[in-house]
Amino acid sequence: MTAKTILIVDDESAIREMIAVALEMAGYRTLQAENAQQAQAMIVDHKPDLMLLDWMMPETTGIELARRLKRDEVTEGLPIIMLTAKSEEDNKIQGLETGADDYITKPFSPRELVARLKAVLRRSQINEPQEPIVVQGLELDPVSHRVSIDGHAAEMGPTEFRLLQFFMTHQERAYTRGQLLDQVWGGNVYVEERTVDVHIRRLRKALGAGYELLIQTVRGTGYRFSTRT
Repeated sequence: MTAKTILIVDDESAIREMIAVALEMAGYRTLQAENAQQAQAMIVDHKPDLMLLDWMMPETTGIELARRLKRDEVTEGLPIIMLTAKSEEDNKIQGLETGADDYITKPFSPRELVARLKAVLRRSQINEPQEPIVVQGLELDPVSHRVSIDGHAAEMGPTEFRLLQFFMTHQERAYTRGQLLDQVWGGNVYVEERTVDVHIRRLRKALGAGYELLIQTVRGTGYRFSTRT
């Protein structure tokens, strides 16, 4: 099984390192960010499985970042555990009401952290879309990474697969080339916007006659996936 990736967001490097060591010893991969801006870039680029988020950070606080992520349909499913020195009940309620999945008060033991993290990951996996996504005769299986069209396997590259998966899970909404670059390629990867057009053409070719029409060009905006003509 692939190790889960945990994003640690805290402005104190010593705390990040302590948490990273504990999690890596428990078999997790870790990423670190010292502020909200770094955290958002890493979420786009690396798509972590869970975020450990410090409440008190300069500029954008953890609470503000959590609210922002939960308002965005692309990141609303990211599990968040708040880490904070605030132990009052009102603070805990505020943290959970922003959409955080759990709340751990500093100081905490590495064993407690790992146990709580495992529990949140188990709950989140129950809600993960593991079932194949089916639109008409087009089927995408997120577990086996296979695409079939009318029962026959469709050949496509990994970028086209990610592009199709994003489209099929975000139907009937127009996305700019920049938004597609952020969500499919990652915000910190330098790729020209016209590269999106190249992969759209490849994806349409892989889908073939009939199904290529599901990928619609929206003039002046970008592209959308739609079953409507």
